[in-house]
Amino acid sequence: IERRRKSGSIVSRPHAQSAVLTIPDIKSEVSALGLEYSFEILRKQRRRSSTEERTVLGVERSIPVLEIACCHLPGARPFCLEQRIINLESVPEAADESFEQMAPGAWLLHRVPWSLAEHRIRAAEADPEMAKTLKIRAKSAVLIIDQTTRSAEAATITFVKLAYPADLHELVATFSPPGELP
Repeated sequence: IERRRKSGSIVSRPHAQSAVLTIPDIKSEVSALGLEYSFEILRKQRRRSSTEERTVLGVERSIPVLEIACCHLPGARPFCLEQRIINLESVPEAADESFEQMAPGAWLLHRVPWSLAEHRIRAAEADPEMAKTLKIRAKSAVLIIDQTTRSAEAATITFVKLAYPADLHELVATFSPPGELP
């Protein structure tokens, strides 16, 4: 219950928390809130990488990729928009996967070994398409996590942009000063 001066009390929706130093499993985040989880594939297309995608994937030539967009849902209100590019040279089996039983991020976590991940975290305004998918107003605040995951051979496995309505998510990191144990 959230109490607001002069406007009364309201039942607020729980906030998801995720650690900055882990690859998020969105189903686990939603389940931790005690909510039912589902996801919907919005777009899935096998094609050649664009110039921008070659940059984020760290490749110099056009490569086959799988573009997937999906919406993660705890009930009726969208929780997260996932826009993912999978490098099909690194993960060729993804080309034939339907992603009907398991969301792309979870599928990759369970099947593809990775050795390095980078997160770029920022606040942004929802563009019209993102706002429509997340059922928020255009230009509403969203938390964006851009994540690149690489294999032991330094090949990029995937690049994903996760967009959360700002009121539904927070990042948490617990740490101690260098050289000291908690």
